Amino acid sequence: MRKTSCGTLGSVIELPAPQAHGGPGGKLGLVVGAAVVDDLDAPTTLLAARRTLPASLAGGWELPGGKVEPGEAPEDALHRELAEELGVRVQLGAEVRGPDGEGWPLPPAHRMRVWLVRIVAGEPVPLEDHDVLRVLGPGEWLDVPWLPADVPVVRALTERVRHRRAG
Repeated sequence: MRKTSCGTLGSVIELPAPQAHGGPGGKLGLVVGAAVVDDLDAPTTLLAARRTLPASLAGGWELPGGKVEPGEAPEDALHRELAEELGVRVQLGAEVRGPDGEGWPLPPAHRMRVWLVRIVAGEPVPLEDHDVLRVLGPGEWLDVPWLPADVPVVRALTERVRHRRAG
């Protein structure tokens, strides 16, 4: 375990050392994703990004994010990826835990950790790897053809919001 800060927020949490890329011994690489919402506690909108690259993913919708570089903390990677892909700075909220607590499966050789994030500076525009951004309102979160790896994450987010509203 090591301590790291959450970008500009300054909070400190303990994390296992990240494995940035799939490597020998069958270790999975790490990818980070952002559920860009309007409110970290009671979200009503979710940002979807349509992929242009690689060709095998073109036209599919995803949560923005990308690979964690060697030696980079996952939270720092998420801040970097969102600045590169969307031109925004964000505040990180809660992590959206995968079914086994180790992130979400991203076949064939990665796992994805996802956080709720709120934009604090900039207007999102598709700068890299995307051609269209869409803000999905209440009841629309499953209305785009999400890439297969993002479907369970978006379903979990939808359920999370539904339970908070009901509670």
